[in-house]
Amino acid sequence: MITDVLTIVWKEWKEVLLQRSGMRRGWLNVLLMVAVFGVFLPLQAGRDWVTSPIVLGSWAWVPIMLVANIIADSFAGERERHTLETLLASRLPDTAILLGKMLAAVSYAWGITLVSLVLGVITVNATHWEGRLAMYPPHLIVGGVGISLLTAALAAGVGVLVSLRASTVRQAQQTLGVATLLVVWVPILAMGMLPQSWQVRISEALGA
Repeated sequence: MITDVLTIVWKEWKEVLLQRSGMRRGWLNVLLMVAVFGVFLPLQAGRDWVTSPIVLGSWAWVPIMLVANIIADSFAGERERHTLETLLASRLPDTAILLGKMLAAVSYAWGITLVSLVLGVITVNATHWEGRLAMYPPHLIVGGVGISLLTAALAAGVGVLVSLRASTVRQAQQTLGVATLLVVWVPILAMGMLPQSWQVRISEALGA
C-alpha cells in the first residue's frame, strides 16, 4: 500500500511541476506567496514577525491557499483529460490513489509553507539585526508546524471531495476559491473589526 501511495505522489508531483497546463502561472502564484509571507510581511513587521502569536495565522492560511491551487485538478482534471478511467482500472487500489493525491497536495503546500517561514526568519535577521538572532519561540514553532500540517490535510480532504464531485476543473477551482476566501479573509476582517482591547486580549491568549 505504501509503495502504491508513493507512486501516486510521484505522479502528482511530476504533473504539478512539469506537465500540467498553466503551471507557469501556478509557479508565479507560488513565488508571489513566498515573497509575501517570506519577505514582504516580515520586512514590514520586523522582529515582531517572529515573536507575535499572530504569525500563527500565516502557518494556517498559507497551506490552505497552496492546496487549493492544485487539489482541484486531482480528480476533475483526470476526468477532463480522460485518464481517470485508466487510473482506476490500473493495479493501484482506489484507497492508494485517494491517499496519494492528498499526500502530494499536503507535502507540496506544507513544504512551501515551511520554506516561507524559514525565509521570514532570514529576512527579519538580515534587515532588523539587533546584535542577536531573532527566532520563533519554541511554542510557536511546535504550534505552527502542527497547525500548518493540519490545515493542509483538511484543505486536501475537502478539495478532493470537491474535485470528485465537480464536472470540470474550473468548477472545482471556483468552489474552492470561494471556500478559501471565506476561511482566510473572513477571520482577518472580523479580527480587524474587533475593539483594540479585544485584539490585545486575543493576542495575549494565543501567546500564553
